[in-house]
Amino acid sequence: MANFTIADVKALREQLGTGLTDTKKALEEADGDLEKATEILRLKGAKGNAKRADRSAAEGLIAVKENGNGTATIIELNCETDFVAKGDKFIELANQVLEAAAAAGATDAQAALAAPAGDKTVAELIDEVAAVIGEKFELRNVRLVKGDKFDIYLHYTSKDLPPQVGVVVGYEGDDTETAHGIAQHIAFANPSYLNREDVPQDAIDSERRVVEEITRAEGKPEAALPKIVEGRLGAFFKQIVLNEQEYARDPKLTIAQVADKAGIKVIDFARLKVGAGVETADEA
Repeated sequence: MANFTIADVKALREQLGTGLTDTKKALEEADGDLEKATEILRLKGAKGNAKRADRSAAEGLIAVKENGNGTATIIELNCETDFVAKGDKFIELANQVLEAAAAAGATDAQAALAAPAGDKTVAELIDEVAAVIGEKFELRNVRLVKGDKFDIYLHYTSKDLPPQVGVVVGYEGDDTETAHGIAQHIAFANPSYLNREDVPQDAIDSERRVVEEITRAEGKPEAALPKIVEGRLGAFFKQIVLNEQEYARDPKLTIAQVADKAGIKVIDFARLKVGAGVETADEA
């Protein structure tokens, strides 16, 4: 006769979120010892994590927190299926990871994974919950945004899912409506840099070589090449630099002009999208 009760099974399942069959088997193997059964289930889950390492984790959510010290933290936590992404345990995990990353002042995923989360690191916490749920989890992105004030915009691609796109804008000034409009613009336009000066020189040099080659191939006069190339470089900057982009709500104005007119200044920003750049199994 088993040395455990239905109440023991229920308590362990609520604690770990494990399936009924796995929980009963673990309690049987542990002869009713809850602590030993917990260790068995976590070990089984850890082995499963290793097997899932090569799977694609292209679903998940974006979570954001204003930290109250002139910074805000935004994270992208990934899983394999949208079913898990909208589950309470995954959302609770994301909030725990966000709190730990923010408390540590983490500026990237590597720093966040090493941050303490109770008596574990964030990496250990993620692995533990992933083991219980049975999917690959990945903390893909963490950004720390600086500012005097912040606007946070979360975009839901489906009413049944948590946020799939998140934007944080750090700014100076008082026009909250314009700051929010700029955050929405960033969600749509996906700029990479705030100012032209922020673009790495090697990226500029590479683009210059490409447009020069294209312009020469078109047979343009040699004397006209520099002006044409600079014009095309300008278009390149408009694509990737926030302050030079045409404002989505009024394309006659650049973001810099909109901000200046509203008496605000964008200091920093971050945009994350769930699964951006991830190769899925169908694409592999």
